[in-house]
Amino acid sequence: MGIDEALVEAGRKLFAGEAGFYWAASRIDNLPPMQGVEVAFAGRSNVGKSSLVNALTGRKTLARTSNTPGRTQELNFFRIGTDLSLIDMPGYGFAAVGKGKVAAWTGLIHDYLRGRANLARVFLLIDARHGLKDTDKPVLETLDTAAVSYQVILTKADALGPGQLEARLAETAAAIRKRAAAFPEIIATSSRDGIGIAALRATMARLVAERSDR
Repeated sequence: MGIDEALVEAGRKLFAGEAGFYWAASRIDNLPPMQGVEVAFAGRSNVGKSSLVNALTGRKTLARTSNTPGRTQELNFFRIGTDLSLIDMPGYGFAAVGKGKVAAWTGLIHDYLRGRANLARVFLLIDARHGLKDTDKPVLETLDTAAVSYQVILTKADALGPGQLEARLAETAAAIRKRAAAFPEIIATSSRDGIGIAALRATMARLVAERSDR
């Protein structure tokens, strides 16, 4: 699918300005005031959420990355310019984390999804090397139930050859086709090689523009 060059430029400008961490919330009653457009990044632990945030902003250390799965335990808010916030959500699917902590994280995420009126979209990150796994299905069900618009983003796309990547894209599109809340376009990305970064920025620029037109 071709990318609108005007949106690509809008996305570049959106992420060319100031960007910084401004809030961390471990409880639903500690969320920041709603302002502008929010987009959230969800995915399994070690899927590359923090690396993608860093690649989008062009800042290597904006979001904390770690080789230890399950390290992100809060909703971390990053301001992009004046109109957009990125939310890095706790990773899921890490068996070594205690069940009580997983339940607390899950409750926080569900409450956030249900109660955030300015949440424009959830980007569900899936490792391109592995595709959708059983641990992703409860998240898909939660997003469908909450009627929150979500879009699948394949990460680490540089690890696949062109034919493998096309097959993964087709397989993933087929898996979400009947899910009403799923946005049909899937974006393949690589934080290392920059694949798909312009397309994802353009998508967020479109979301900001749509909200501002309302």
